[in-house]
Amino acid sequence: MRHWLGLIIVAAALAAGPPASALELAGEVVQGGLVRGQAAPGSEVRLGDRRLRLDDQGRFLFGIGRDERGPLRLQLRRPDGRREIRELAVRQRRFAVQRIEGLPPRQVEPLPADLVKIKADQAKLNAARRLDSAEDGFASAPVWPALGPISGVFGSQRILNGKPRAPHRGLDVAAPSGTPVGAMAPGVVVVAVPDMYFTGGTVVIDHGHGLSSLYAHMSELRTEVGQRVTAGQMIGRVGATGRATGPHLHWGVFWFDQGLDPALLIGPMPDPLPARQPAVAAQGRR
Repeated sequence: MRHWLGLIIVAAALAAGPPASALELAGEVVQGGLVRGQAAPGSEVRLGDRRLRLDDQGRFLFGIGRDERGPLRLQLRRPDGRREIRELAVRQRRFAVQRIEGLPPRQVEPLPADLVKIKADQAKLNAARRLDSAEDGFASAPVWPALGPISGVFGSQRILNGKPRAPHRGLDVAAPSGTPVGAMAPGVVVVAVPDMYFTGGTVVIDHGHGLSSLYAHMSELRTEVGQRVTAGQMIGRVGATGRATGPHLHWGVFWFDQGLDPALLIGPMPDPLPARQPAVAAQGRR
């Protein structure tokens, strides 16, 4: 009897196949990409020297910067002490060059008097990008914050009034002034400033585990610091404030200080306007 019972147990185990990996990853390892992971609850996961935050279900994520060359070293320590190490190759990308003319000279080469404001703005953004909260919006599928033609893509080298500047760290959606802007995912508002020097009306939302989203150039803010928002909830309106040549939304996504490509996080944009309305010119840029 015991002999047959043993055979039945072995057969059942074979039918079930090999045990599932203790570390599962979803998302391409590519410059500007976001990778979501799953490990056994109670595990410890490190990306290089950084310990990643896991929620009570073992979910985590990490972002890959525009200029990351790789490989990335991911280390797992399971609750029983067993360890696993993965070396992740990073797919390289070629980024476009975007030339923008007609900006006010002061927006390209600020005056010394402007630097105090610029530094204060950057300090607020830097503080938001250091957050590593337990908010769970990071696990939600993102939604488009606004609809319209894409007028600026992530990673492009910016040439402003003929002068090379930092690469573009977001995605631009051209839309008429006043168009509602919604949160890409649930989270908590950690920055809400109507007049940042470069980004104008700016909101930053913390989605947890180092993931945040930024919405810039808005003409009006409809939220405040500390407010909890849901996916798609209105947080402001499209405008052309700050360094902009026309009304549009600059949408940025960050994992800590690494800018990520919003286009890699979300599916194709739905038809932005009803057929009876004319298309919006792709003029807004940041």
